[in-house]
Amino acid sequence: MTCQSGSVSDDDAGVPLTRVFGERLLYDNPWVRLVQVEIEPPDGRRFWHHVVRLQTVSTAIVLDDAREHVLLLRRHRFATHQIGWDAPGGIVGHDESTHVAAVRETIEETGWKPRGEGRPVAGFQPMPGMVDTPHEVFVFHGAEQIGEPTDAEEAAVVEWVSLTRIAELIRAREVLGSGTLVGLLAVLAGLDA
Repeated sequence: MTCQSGSVSDDDAGVPLTRVFGERLLYDNPWVRLVQVEIEPPDGRRFWHHVVRLQTVSTAIVLDDAREHVLLLRRHRFATHQIGWDAPGGIVGHDESTHVAAVRETIEETGWKPRGEGRPVAGFQPMPGMVDTPHEVFVFHGAEQIGEPTDAEEAAVVEWVSLTRIAELIRAREVLGSGTLVGLLAVLAGLDA
């Protein structure tokens, strides 16, 4: 299981810290690890807090050569029972970099292979108060179609969506995953240049 912890530096002086005394395992499998962590927040109460630890996730935001469209998947997410737009992405393999995982997931889920080096535009934890799941987002400029999607479990409609529609899709709550949302906002903010 790949988990990444943040760090506290001397620059953070003055920020109240939560003390951690230990951790006990409640459930573990290759995808999800549920633990309880004994903590004491700044208010002085000491108690056990649940934490879900997931693997590292990598997301690919793939733009076309003209940088006018983004490669997205319209799919059903059963866990939240939603249909919406997602960028290709998924769990990083044990012997794999986040960059390689972003390329692999794009090929598997869309049949398109990103060209060139992807630019890392964001690294974040989507719910750091209770869930430990590091996310990395890469933006690629250009892609070539090398086949059909091969990951039947991630079946979706693959489409090049105009960047002019992204703000509307976000407002309509049709962008599903946090990696997709963060990556698209990074592109709209010009962080991929």
